[in-house]
Amino acid sequence: MNRIFSGIQPTAKMHIGNYLGAVRHWVRLQDSFDAIFCVVDLHALTQPQDPAELRQATRELAATLMAAGINPERSILFAQSSVAAHSELAWLFSCVAPLGWLNRMTQFKEKAGKKREQAMLGLYSYPVLMAADILAYLATHVPVGEDQKQHLELTREIAGSFNHRYGVEMFPLPEPQILGSATRVMSLRDGSAKMSKSDASDYSRINMTDDADTIAQKFRKAKTDPEPLPSEPDGLEGRPEAANLVTIFAALSDISTADVLTRFGGAQFSTFKSELADLAASSLAPIAGELRRLLDDPDYVDGVLRDGAARARGIADPVIARTQEIMGIHRV
Repeated sequence: MNRIFSGIQPTAKMHIGNYLGAVRHWVRLQDSFDAIFCVVDLHALTQPQDPAELRQATRELAATLMAAGINPERSILFAQSSVAAHSELAWLFSCVAPLGWLNRMTQFKEKAGKKREQAMLGLYSYPVLMAADILAYLATHVPVGEDQKQHLELTREIAGSFNHRYGVEMFPLPEPQILGSATRVMSLRDGSAKMSKSDASDYSRINMTDDADTIAQKFRKAKTDPEPLPSEPDGLEGRPEAANLVTIFAALSDISTADVLTRFGGAQFSTFKSELADLAASSLAPIAGELRRLLDDPDYVDGVLRDGAARARGIADPVIARTQEIMGIHRV
């Protein structure tokens, strides 16, 4: 069976955009892939973190993933920092990745901005660690969003460069896993910006832990325009906030945008937002309930992470040993 690897940073709380855009698809991929899912706490360190908050966020995110349907008996779920192979392989890859490749990475330029000279090395070399995350498990497929496609291409380049330099077929060139009806959820305050955990306004997103009243309030306050909903998808052109709310409804219902507009075409947003809030609350309630149960049992969550790390090491450690042997590292 092909192997899939994906990770998510333990920063702030997971929101409905993370769930609809990635995590619910991860749940489905468990049926057709040898699946490895990682809470990438090392990547989180590219930004300042409170140590206690980072530890708690790692546990909470692991619990959220399980509540959403990641089954630790079918998949491997662990924290990145628990498997030394990630850091070790990142260093080995940094010795075969030219600076020119990293200089092409647009995400570093966007995040560093005008303070590029003050940016940390970790932010610059982030894509090399991402390559190590994937290739430590010889993953064949990686589900990626638009903002990570360039990093996956770098992973393929690093794998190919290593294989060519040492005359081996050690690492696969992982393929992007297309997530079918992957949903790009935008901010409730700005339909042109992606929903983000880092947005200063909590009203920009629906958190997975929000209760029904909070969800209803956030959708009521969500930015829209004065026109009623159109009857066909073409009518959403130039209306990003309207398109976003319709997209969320379609994703939660597992129906097309056209079907949503057939039902609600001509309706005012007050009516539609009320229906959307009820749908979101009913969809997220089982996940939130399971999350509360898991967080009340932190020993269980930590046990899952420990077991997952042990299973991950069982795959990654031989890969590191073979990589070091190929590169001439003398192991005794």
